[in-house]
Formats: sequence, C-alpha cells, structure tokens
Amino acid sequence: MQKPIMAVTGDETDEETELAPSHMAAATGEMPTYQIRAPTTALPQGVVMAASPGSLHSPQQLAEEATRKRELRLMKNREAAKECRRRKKEYVKCLESRVAVLEVQNKKLIEELETLKDICSPKTD
Repeated sequence: MQKPIMAVTGDETDEETELAPSHMAAATGEMPTYQIRAPTTALPQGVVMAASPGSLHSPQQLAEEATRKRELRLMKNREAAKECRRRKKEYVKCLESRVAVLEVQNKKLIEELETLKDICSPKTD
C-alpha cells in the first residue's frame, strides 16, 4: 500500500491519494477494481514533509559533513582499488598457468610432428 505524498508547488498543495484494491473482486475472481481513499494523516497547509539537507546546519557542520563524506568516499575507493588489484593478480595467475599448459602442449605437438615427419619422409642415405 502506498503512503500519502505531499507535493508542494508554489502556494498550492497537492495531496496524492492511495489506491487500494477492492476486496470484493478478489473473492469473486474478477479483475480487481480500485477504490480511492483519502490519506489518513494530513499535514497543515504549506508544511513540507522533509527539510532540505543544508537548511538546518551551520557552515562548520556542512564542512565537517563534506569532510566526512570525502573520507568515506576515499575509504571506499581504496577498498575498491584493493579488490581490483586482487582480481587482476588472480587473472594474471590464471593466464600464466594457461600459458604454461599451452607451452607444454605445443612442445608435445612439435615432438609429435617431428616423429611423423621422420616416419613419412623417405630416408635417403
């Protein structure tokens, strides 16, 4: 169920109402119809539900908040970079092991080719 939303635009206040499915439709198996309900709580005219973040803080509090956000962002970035380096290291190890396997396979194929050349080529003494 949706909560009522207050939208303040200029001097007018628009209240959005809730839509609730009719319980009769659910019982009969028909398509649900919706009944419009008025919100249960109403705010006084002109009251905004949430204040803007900067209106209640002093410049010092804003600076501290900005510093805290920056430090948090830097910490998250360090963690992300650390994880990225770990994944890259794992990827490089995987590639190195694949190279080793392919080198061994290549060496075996070259030896097999030389053996087949020796068998198929006419021997001239």
